Amino acid sequence: MKFSDLKIGVEVCEALKKQGIVTPTKVQEKVIPSARSGKDIIVQSKTGTGKTLAFLLPIMERIKKVPVTQALIIAPTRELALQIAKVASNLGSVMNIDSVIICGGQDFERQKEKLKRLPQMIIGTPGRLLDHLSRRAIDLSKVNKVVIDEADELLKLGFIEDVETLIAATANDCQLILCSATIPERIKMLASQYMNKPQTIFVEPQVVTLDNIKQSAIRVREGNKLNKLCEILENEQPYLAMIFCAKKEKTNWLAIELAQKGFEVDALNGDLTQQQRNFVLKKFREAKLQLLVATDIAARGLDIEGVTHVISFDIPPTPTDYIHRIGRTGRAGQTGTAITFVTDSEIDKLRAIETAIKKQFNVKNKQQEKLKPRRK
Repeated sequence: MKFSDLKIGVEVCEALKKQGIVTPTKVQEKVIPSARSGKDIIVQSKTGTGKTLAFLLPIMERIKKVPVTQALIIAPTRELALQIAKVASNLGSVMNIDSVIICGGQDFERQKEKLKRLPQMIIGTPGRLLDHLSRRAIDLSKVNKVVIDEADELLKLGFIEDVETLIAATANDCQLILCSATIPERIKMLASQYMNKPQTIFVEPQVVTLDNIKQSAIRVREGNKLNKLCEILENEQPYLAMIFCAKKEKTNWLAIELAQKGFEVDALNGDLTQQQRNFVLKKFREAKLQLLVATDIAARGLDIEGVTHVISFDIPPTPTDYIHRIGRTGRAGQTGTAITFVTDSEIDKLRAIETAIKKQFNVKNKQQEKLKPRRK
């Protein structure tokens, strides 16, 4: 199947082709026709399945070429909002649709000026969108198309009530598209309250035992993680490595410790302003940094070429987070290495990851002893 088979316009198909996008993904095949019809939709699909184009293409097709804000895309993080905005901007240049991004870390007054030109689409994060709404700098009353992207992450970050406030400010006949990797009870409540007979589209995730990513786990004491990490970095000599920590405070601590040992390193977390984040990411993309220490939230949505290693200094909280982490390496046909530290109290989390990716690790400790196999 091609995008033309989904009745996507010739100019848009050509624009996608120039970006190397020719064949629709499964989620795009299923979502585009339904979204085009104006139905409310719940899309359950993992990260990296092509959801952004799946909702942007049909929504932008239905936007009228008049200076009225008609569509709102809500994302949990600045990075994801920026990623969506980039896709929307590329499509908008072909479809003659104006979009703006409204998120924290950017000048508030400058955003107000952009909103005054009444863009047809707004992409943003809940906090900053609410700021503009409360100051009457943004008018959502004519918005009749809303996308809530990564709803489970919005729930995790405590933004669901903010999302409800934003939805309530839109038109009564609003089409709502809700995208989420998982559908917890609170998300079901949101759907039942604001959606009209929604169609549920579930896309089976692909098994992520990628042949080009070498995956391993190392059993280690919490107090010995730093020494083990330095040993790995010395032995592996990564070109670019992303190191994941559970909390933003730990990213700062670890970056300082590694810098003192002579590594080119910086931290990426939610405490940075957008300008600071952009500066750090620019250095990492240009290989002026060898190591980037980040939290899962800060790194969500990043697509950086040349990452050879992903190291989980702290084990991911869920299998979904693990899959997202290792997906930062082994891209574009290149090989990659993913190493996960696991303490004795975290074996159950590792087992959950094994079940999800259908792969069992040989977990080794300092004496290179295999962990006892699970009981069947």
